Amino acid sequence: MSDHQTDVEIEISALRPADAGEVLTVQRAAFVSEAIIYRSVDMPPLTQTLAEVESELRDTQGWAARIDGRLVGAIRAREAEGRLLIGRIAIAPDVQGLGIGQALLEAAESNTDALEAELFTGSLSEANIRLYESCGYVEAERVDQGDGIEEVYLRKKLRR
Repeated sequence: MSDHQTDVEIEISALRPADAGEVLTVQRAAFVSEAIIYRSVDMPPLTQTLAEVESELRDTQGWAARIDGRLVGAIRAREAEGRLLIGRIAIAPDVQGLGIGQALLEAAESNTDALEAELFTGSLSEANIRLYESCGYVEAERVDQGDGIEEVYLRKKLRR
């Protein structure tokens, strides 16, 4: 957990399609900083529509983090070939650093039979990489995107 953590109570629950509007709001707010880093707003978390998020929430596992009833974070995951593929981790900017990302990762990891979890981020997203490494993820691969940026894949063995 972060050293900025306060005595905030974070409630973790399963995401439902009805949460799509709140999820999209948090997702867009969270990924603005990524858009600035990468100098592009043309990234799926920012261009995804409400209907696409609703559909995704029907087809994937997901968890929400709430503080006093407000959705402040979300994570989606699906299993493929024995691996838990984690994506769309989004934390509202005003509550980053409270341990919400770690709590959401733990929820996803503890609700799977997969032997390994995998997620990815861009090579310029240093804070994300630090968070994932602090949660036990290890860099497994870098894929050059041809523009000086790499997708960084991180994996973690799950204790099951």
